[in-house]
Amino acid sequence: MSDLNAILSPGMRVRHPEFPDWGIGQVQSNIAGKITVNFPEQGKVVIDGSRVALVPVLDP
Repeated sequence: MSDLNAILSPGMRVRHPEFPDWGIGQVQSNIAGKITVNFPEQGKVVIDGSRVALVPVLDP
């Protein structure tokens, strides 16, 4: 969905655009468009990067 997802790497912080109540998550991995993120209010979630454009958080 977004080329921006391609730059996400472990340790980066992101928000899910459809679930802001999950909080700011930390990218665990980004392999072949499958992005694993650990969110404080949802836990570890695997996201299909071709369907969801995660929003990088530059200043938490």
